Amino acid sequence: MTQSHALARVEQCFHCGLELPPPDEIQHAQIDGQQRDFCCLGCRSVCEAIYDAGMEGFYQRTPDGLLLSPPPEPPRDIGLYDLEEVQEEFVHEMGAVREINLLVEGIHCAACVWLIENTLGKIPGVLGIHVNLAGRRLLLRWNNEQVKLSQLIERLGQIGYVAAPFDPEAAEGAIKRRNRAMLYRMAFAGFTMMNLMWISIALYTGAADDEFRHLFHIMGFVLATPTLFYSGWLFFKGAYTGLRNWHLSMDLPIAIGATVTWAYSSYITFTKSTFGDVYFDTVVNFIFIILVGRYLEAMSRRAALTATQRLLDLQPRVATTLIDGVEKVVPIRSVKAEQMVLVKAGYKVPVDGVVVEGASSIDESMLSGESAPVNKKPGDAVSAGTLNTSSALLVRVTRTLRETSLGKIIALVEEAQASKAPIQCMADRIVPWFVLATLSLASITFAWWVGSDFELALMAATSVLIITCPCAFGMATPMSMAVASGQGARFGIMVKNSAVLETFSKVTHIVFDKTGTLTTGKMTVQQILAQPGWDEQSLLRLAAGAERYSEHSIGQAIVASAQAAHIDVEAIQPEGFENRPGHGIAATIEGRAVLLGKAALLQEQGIAIDTSLQPRIDELERQAFSCVFISVDGQFAGLMAIADQLRADARELVAQLRQDGVRMTLLSGDRRQVAEAVAEQLGGMRVIAEVLPQDKDQVIAELQAQGERVAMVGDGINDAPALIRADVGIAVGSGTDVSVESADIVLMGDELIKVRLASALSRRTLRTIRQNIGISFTYNAIMVPLAMMAFVTPLVAAISMPISSLLVIGNAARIRTLFKGIRPSR
Repeated sequence: MTQSHALARVEQCFHCGLELPPPDEIQHAQIDGQQRDFCCLGCRSVCEAIYDAGMEGFYQRTPDGLLLSPPPEPPRDIGLYDLEEVQEEFVHEMGAVREINLLVEGIHCAACVWLIENTLGKIPGVLGIHVNLAGRRLLLRWNNEQVKLSQLIERLGQIGYVAAPFDPEAAEGAIKRRNRAMLYRMAFAGFTMMNLMWISIALYTGAADDEFRHLFHIMGFVLATPTLFYSGWLFFKGAYTGLRNWHLSMDLPIAIGATVTWAYSSYITFTKSTFGDVYFDTVVNFIFIILVGRYLEAMSRRAALTATQRLLDLQPRVATTLIDGVEKVVPIRSVKAEQMVLVKAGYKVPVDGVVVEGASSIDESMLSGESAPVNKKPGDAVSAGTLNTSSALLVRVTRTLRETSLGKIIALVEEAQASKAPIQCMADRIVPWFVLATLSLASITFAWWVGSDFELALMAATSVLIITCPCAFGMATPMSMAVASGQGARFGIMVKNSAVLETFSKVTHIVFDKTGTLTTGKMTVQQILAQPGWDEQSLLRLAAGAERYSEHSIGQAIVASAQAAHIDVEAIQPEGFENRPGHGIAATIEGRAVLLGKAALLQEQGIAIDTSLQPRIDELERQAFSCVFISVDGQFAGLMAIADQLRADARELVAQLRQDGVRMTLLSGDRRQVAEAVAEQLGGMRVIAEVLPQDKDQVIAELQAQGERVAMVGDGINDAPALIRADVGIAVGSGTDVSVESADIVLMGDELIKVRLASALSRRTLRTIRQNIGISFTYNAIMVPLAMMAFVTPLVAAISMPISSLLVIGNAARIRTLFKGIRPSR
């Protein structure tokens, strides 16, 4: 409501536009130098806050005639939202800079969005604001050291909005309540439809010619009127909301058709005209039929979107903490890092942590996809949501809630289902024009027939309004994307957002990292070639001591080999450890300078390698062994031949991708001979070797410059720059420490074949979207002309309209057949 509008209508509240109460209850205030009247203290306070903040432009931006309604009751105990244990459940990162999704009550229109963003944007410490008008959601980013969340929520309350952290479980409950309310409305419409059927039978069999005709019309009016305004309220509400936001919604044609038909029937009833018929039964019948369709759509949509809820169900709600030998069951949100939790046999692990005491078997199928339980002992890591199957474990907490592997997976699925692919954005832009075309066609139909038969014109126009269904077109993309992301999550393919599926379907080139991706990453020392004056045991001892703190797979292989040879690695204390990424390491062991790595690293230090070993080195590298060269005190001491095993399904994946026409490149930091040997074992592919980790993304950029759409498959940690640079980044991990920040798709478990499954999923999803759009256009191309020619009654139109939407939902559900015969990860 604009200010000028408010001035012209002084009998209304200056803020919300509602009628003023009796004079003794009116609230007055000096606003901008003039006295204004308000319906309640809430409206007065909100208006004063808006003007005090210099945001009076809100009233110019509010659509003319829009009633804002008084502000909701402010939230209570908002100070609780500042508590760390409360925020941990909703806040993404518990640092100084935090981000949260708020559910906001009281948002009406684009002017509300402007007011919220501009009001909060002026508060020091607020770093980012994004309001989703349709979802009534506010994505807020703020510096917790400068401003508290409670202060921001309180400020929202001052300008008329109530905000609370968004909870997926609360949202699930809201969906259930909406579906239950729709069921009640549908049941009421069904009841009146059955009663109106008897009245219609009486009228059609002769009652229309006797003295009871008017009585039957009155009875029809009594039954149809509450049905229209109670059962049909969903359509009126949707149409009004759309118009209020300058958006032609799908409910508008239905609301117009129902209202016009009811109004004409009411006219015939109360004028007692004998030249027309009443169509109360038609109004009730098509409201009932459309509600049945909407209910089925809602249930199908909810079934497609239950992936997040299934994941949430895996997260235990409580944990048993152990403090000074005393067990205490506490809410999971109150558990902190470094605390001890007791996980009894048959219970789910509530947190990510490390086993301190006990030995047991853990069912990790929900993360890794492997059905066989994994034995756990002290020092081993366990993950939230996994099942302890045999005996009790004492676990030291490392991560809780959103920071756990399960929490990150849930966040991924939520983000994927909330995001929009480019093709969906296009569909959203087309739908309002679709509705406009529907209204235009209905008007043309009415004008065409009204000259010859008014009732026929009315029924034909109503049929056009009902049968023209943009619902199917509007659901074509989101339903397909929801099913795809939900099913992908179920089978261990975590998609970060919907756009990734569209992009992946167009990928022409896949780049594979070697170690940890095409190979298992579990390297073992196969041979040690020691120089004269050195024996294998002493050389292995020095190498293991130097690699003790290394996290590289080669270093871990050397340490494991030393431990297997009964060398006490823990007793060796390396000094001056230096990691040289892509080259090797340097350290001082018991006063001796040790250097391990590539031959180039030793050569850079002026250390000569025994040339007589070159034929043996070449032979090892042709067999895909990686050679690690060792020098001690500046003298070449020997080398270790380290082997890695191909993943069991690597050959099958490469063969299938080659059959699909996808070009492939093996990208490795190893020597070319080693990388080429691995490529040969896989059946051959392009090899780019001896690439430093920081240069891998440049290789991706060069391929993109050649016109390729590139997907990068890596371990998600040292390949992060390349994963980000690629059109689609795919991280392969065990599911316990995946790099969701850099990858677009995360494959849970060690099944490399899921790369092709993800590719097939993206292509199937895009094909399904196109099929759904085709179904929508075909349906309308056939049914709309029939309705305009008056070959379709409103009842038949009401039956046909939801069928098109159900066809789209059913076709989207067919994406599940892609996973037929594949065992889910959970």
